[in-house]
Amino acid sequence: MSLLPKLNFPDYSFRLQSRDGVDLVWDDIRKLWLVLTPEEWVRRHAVSWLIAEHGVIPQMIVQEFSVNVNGQPQRADLVVFGRDAVPLLLVECKEPGVKVDSGVYAQAVRYNAVIGAKYMMITNGLSHYVYEGNGTGGYDPLKVFPELCK
Repeated sequence: MSLLPKLNFPDYSFRLQSRDGVDLVWDDIRKLWLVLTPEEWVRRHAVSWLIAEHGVIPQMIVQEFSVNVNGQPQRADLVVFGRDAVPLLLVECKEPGVKVDSGVYAQAVRYNAVIGAKYMMITNGLSHYVYEGNGTGGYDPLKVFPELCK
């Protein structure tokens, strides 16, 4: 198993295995093995954090959500739906070595212009940024998600 970096999330247990020299991680929601890339390591932690710390129901999380941005197919890492089936949170994950900068923020904003979630989170596993749409097309930084708390 490759060396996995310690992330700025609580410690969670994951099912890991190596098959034909490829490291894999089990996705409890989709019930399948995924290639364990650095970005997937962050995504698995973000999913576990949303479920364990914020009471998100696993079935309300859609991974690799299809987004059509300016005629180009894209995929948002995570979209959390509210109980009313309306997108509530968009999560964009990057690998730990990627700096969360204005380009990553712009990517999340482009995705969310299509998705329309009230909240947006950007993380590289080490730094986390959470925003709330302010109703004027902009976003204000947050420290908590009111609707996602238990």
